[in-house]
Amino acid sequence: MTSNELDDGNRMESTATSVREPRIPAIPRSRDPAALWRHSDFMKLWLAQTISVFGDQFTGLAIPLIAALMLQATPGQMGVLTAVERAPFLLIGLFAGVWVDRLPRRPILVAGDFGRAAVLLTIPLAALLGGLGMPHLYAVGVLVGVFTVFFDVAYQAFLPALVGRQQLVEGNSKLEATRSLANLAGPSVAGVVIQALSAPIAIILDALSFVISGGLISRIRGREPVAGGARAPVTAEVREGLRVVFGNRLLRSIAGCTGTSNFFGSALFALYILFMTRTLGLTPAKIGAIFSLGNVAGLLGALSAGRLAARFGVGRIIVGAAALDGLGLIPIALATRATAFPFLVLAGLLTSFANPVYNINQVSLRQAITPSRLQGRMNATMRFLVWGTMPLGGLAGGILGEALGLRPAIAVSVVGGLLAFLWVALSPVRALKAIPDPTE
Repeated sequence: MTSNELDDGNRMESTATSVREPRIPAIPRSRDPAALWRHSDFMKLWLAQTISVFGDQFTGLAIPLIAALMLQATPGQMGVLTAVERAPFLLIGLFAGVWVDRLPRRPILVAGDFGRAAVLLTIPLAALLGGLGMPHLYAVGVLVGVFTVFFDVAYQAFLPALVGRQQLVEGNSKLEATRSLANLAGPSVAGVVIQALSAPIAIILDALSFVISGGLISRIRGREPVAGGARAPVTAEVREGLRVVFGNRLLRSIAGCTGTSNFFGSALFALYILFMTRTLGLTPAKIGAIFSLGNVAGLLGALSAGRLAARFGVGRIIVGAAALDGLGLIPIALATRATAFPFLVLAGLLTSFANPVYNINQVSLRQAITPSRLQGRMNATMRFLVWGTMPLGGLAGGILGEALGLRPAIAVSVVGGLLAFLWVALSPVRALKAIPDPTE
């Protein structure tokens, strides 16, 4: 998940100076993990994220169901729908990182939330007026994606400044725990709401969650320091962000693993709702229940990610979680109408446990080894590489679904996802015992 006119990069801003705001309270930094419970600004961010990700469950299920059931989309159209939602990460992601490093990140987060709410509300409005179609869903996907690019890059760059790097694993664990809880409860509620009230109405609830989230983030008082000094051209700063990732074997291998997994995962998900509704004969309520039950293990993964890394080594856990995520796709390819419910729940249990374990540790590693002034560009470059593969994967899934049929296309996607872990298994990540000390 605005249109910013980017600097053309033809001149240096020689008048730029460091910003000093003595009246703004400093962001507290503590080494005590329990201090996050007393950290009012982190608690606002955490509550905002909790409300927003719960609302996301409604749109995440509603939009593909609108396409599949109301608009009778083809596999190719579902592939395009998946592609357009992530295309902005491929098209503008690198430039978004430059702006996130230049500007205060909190206003970007607020604008991202309010913007997505406004765009999503056009879906129920178009449905009410009888004008909803696939082109409208494509447009919503693109616009929500643009807002999400800036929000996501700013979000991951904001957390290290908010809590301090000593608490990154703890902060990421708390945020991932509530995401897992939302994934646990949200889909089943969303499935019932969609079946009872219709998918467009359910999207209103997600828009409301974005409004509440933006309001909470706007109340965060502490502000991260704004980078001072002369600014290089935009293209030069983009290249610097690329060098940070491609010049570091740890970051490079993580990008390869996550990008490969996302490519084949997007190819699979582009067809997943069609596969569940048309091949396996599942209703929206059953689909929601499958997602919810499958996400039961997500909370366990989020709560145990730090402990597992401390016991077995952060590198082994990153590799193991990536491998488990791939294995979790196998039951999807094997599911039939008779076995659909247990097989798809099993797939969800394996992947929902693996995902937070992988993400908490690899994101914390990335944040810890990257200087503060480059956090935005590092995150944007990573998002460009790992989410930029998603629109390509979505298109590939649609093409495979049209050419081979739903089940063979999903089988190809599963095989590709199984191999993603090799990027980190064959890299220096495997040997890491712990996340390196913070660097500047």
